[in-house]
Amino acid sequence: MSTTQKMKVEIWSDIMCPFCYIGKRHFEAALGQFDERDSIDIEWHSFQLDPSIPVQTEKLNVYQYLADRKGISYEQSVDMHKNVLEMAKRAGLNYNFDIAVVANSFDAHRLIQLAKLHQLDNEMEEHLFQAYFTEGKNLNDQNVLVELGKDIGLDEKEIKQALHSDELAYAVKQDIQEAESIGVRGVPFFVFNRKYAVSGAQPAQVFLDTLQKSVSDWQKAKPLVAVDIKDGPSCSPEDGYN
Repeated sequence: MSTTQKMKVEIWSDIMCPFCYIGKRHFEAALGQFDERDSIDIEWHSFQLDPSIPVQTEKLNVYQYLADRKGISYEQSVDMHKNVLEMAKRAGLNYNFDIAVVANSFDAHRLIQLAKLHQLDNEMEEHLFQAYFTEGKNLNDQNVLVELGKDIGLDEKEIKQALHSDELAYAVKQDIQEAESIGVRGVPFFVFNRKYAVSGAQPAQVFLDTLQKSVSDWQKAKPLVAVDIKDGPSCSPEDGYN
């Protein structure tokens, strides 16, 4: 017997959010311990933490950006980032805030929406996170986005069209509006089968517990299971005993 249905886990995220990458690793760690991980379908959704960031090619320093945004000193911003660096390190991630370039993430989200059409949104998220937090790549630069898209197997021409696509821009805005409608106030935000939610970069055990609970509920509620059928002599309502 084989099931054709999968339970969906939806993740709202922004590539500029350091906790989103950490949360991704924690969720993946939980998934690795989950016996029924093959029954999970993951879908990434767009969210913008700061749409007001200008689309530019000049470098905007992470420490100064946070200091200006929160009204704190540059030194205080550096200290705040140290705690995040430790969290990332424990999750197996190497953050390089010294070279990170603050960017308006809208075009990156258009690229994620394109990748989603090819069932490559998880791979695209990983590449964008790594490019931003580890490699210091400028995601305001469309040439950088083109190369990142090509790295996961997307077509160059299709990527270039996507970065100017009104349809994909609308898909990004739809994700953001949907987040608002279900009460998302920050990211990462994980929704399990539209019934349970986990907010933030919670420990792997929290994700594992939620996976077990949500999949158990989902299996009980499934109205239909697809089965492999081997035909043989049988009766049907139409044919009676014939």
